[in-house]
Amino acid sequence: MKRTVFLGFVFGFVLAACSNEEPSAEAPAPEATSEGVATETPVEAANAQADEDSQPELVEESAAEPDEAQAEDEPIVLALETEPVTAAAPPREWNFSEGKHYHRLVPTQPTVGGADKIEVAEVFWYGCPHCFDFDPQISGWADNAPANTRFVRIPAVWNPLARLHGRLYYTEELLAKNGTLADVKAFHAAVFNEFHRKSNRLTSEDAIQKLFERFGVSREDFLNTWNSFEVNHKIGVANDLVRRYNVTGVPAVVVNGKYRSGAAEAGGYTALLEVIDELIERETLR
Repeated sequence: MKRTVFLGFVFGFVLAACSNEEPSAEAPAPEATSEGVATETPVEAANAQADEDSQPELVEESAAEPDEAQAEDEPIVLALETEPVTAAAPPREWNFSEGKHYHRLVPTQPTVGGADKIEVAEVFWYGCPHCFDFDPQISGWADNAPANTRFVRIPAVWNPLARLHGRLYYTEELLAKNGTLADVKAFHAAVFNEFHRKSNRLTSEDAIQKLFERFGVSREDFLNTWNSFEVNHKIGVANDLVRRYNVTGVPAVVVNGKYRSGAAEAGGYTALLEVIDELIERETLR
């Protein structure tokens, strides 16, 4: 009797703001699919063994040795074994919407750092009262930011005073990086306090140098950094990025060079932090 060979195939799967006019002051997660892997089920021929007392088994010659031509003509019947299909996850429901709570930058713009992490950039000015109010909240958020993110600050350098304060910020950043400025967080907060609570507008290089000196930075270290090529370069980059991001008021937040938002769009500082978190999630799922 002719035998038909069955081959088994298994198929398994992101308020008001200081304006630059003030002179002084989303892809769905990929569906998990199972790559079809053909597993050939071996056919084991049971060799009939006879002992001395058994009757000899007659094997039809055509079954034992099928004609080669006939074997080629025989259809191969596939036995399909399917696994239950897992339903796709429902679409993620987002709390904030593009065009209302944040704006998308088209095309996507450069970031300060590389593409290894999702960058959250705060565009700010030390003389802005809204930046002063927002700073403790964004600083607290940055201290607990997700591991796949990088938080940076970009000073707005729209006018001479803002540019002077931008140079202050990058001098602060570099002196902290090389260990000369020991407590950069305390210094950053002190700059805001000098301007907004002590009426020290930090309108000159000399006034700024004296503030650094209070935090243990010598005049020589300050001047070497203040006039350095690296600070000049960073100011140029900040000017370019603020223009590219089309930031017209601060504080503003840009996520990954792709999304821009602020307290006015988001609906307050707390909501702005929530927008940031959601945009990070969007970028993580991308």
